[in-house]
Amino acid sequence: MQARIDLVADLGEGFGDWTMGDDASLLEIVSSANVACGFHGGDPRIMDATARACAERGIQIGAHPSFPDLVGFGRRAMDLTADEVRTDVLYQVGALSAFALANGTKVKHVAPHGRLGNLVAVRADYAKAVCDAVCSLDDSLIIVAQDGELADEARRRGLQVGIVGIVDRAYQADGTLVPRSQPGAVIHDLDTLVARAIRIATESTLEAVDGTVLQVRADSLLLHGDNAGAVATARAIRDGLTQAGVTIAPMADVLADKG
Repeated sequence: MQARIDLVADLGEGFGDWTMGDDASLLEIVSSANVACGFHGGDPRIMDATARACAERGIQIGAHPSFPDLVGFGRRAMDLTADEVRTDVLYQVGALSAFALANGTKVKHVAPHGRLGNLVAVRADYAKAVCDAVCSLDDSLIIVAQDGELADEARRRGLQVGIVGIVDRAYQADGTLVPRSQPGAVIHDLDTLVARAIRIATESTLEAVDGTVLQVRADSLLLHGDNAGAVATARAIRDGLTQAGVTIAPMADVLADKG
């Protein structure tokens, strides 16, 4: 069977007059979007415009909830209770769902952002909190995560799970990401990024920083949009995948193919 994979980027992460990334160009490359919901980026105008742009292009919309950390872009650890995580996620997904509905579409997946996204992979209480929020709102929503506590909890609840491979982040031998504070955490070499994307899509493996070969059965590849070369990198990855015979499709379609 020909390999199929989703390409997703984090979009709508500006705030007010400040913008981050070239969302319009990325929307011509990706098949899905993780849309900021206001806690690490995004505001009502940006959420509305991003939902509209996705709807016009047939791009699958996902909510990208974060810790309430606008100053730190959602990347700082916060000592929240599990119930605070639950209500924060419910608040953010609900807000984006309203904008999606107003623009004739709907939120199809939930992908926790930043430090919250890291912690739900290893903290069972946070993973349960995210699933509690999703189940109380719409149990047809797809949970997008790395392998770990959130993916496991979602499967136990009967939720659809989309595993994400993060092309430009280095992995540790246990499958978690190398912290951004450490050297080499973010990969910039274009040839390396394209090769990693193709390897994940066609072989379901990648190499950790210590040489360990990890199994990464990804349904989606994340293309970060928060750097100057993001669009060129995303286009090169898409072109490389296509040339390798990989079909790009929205995450819901990829999961439907897998049954």
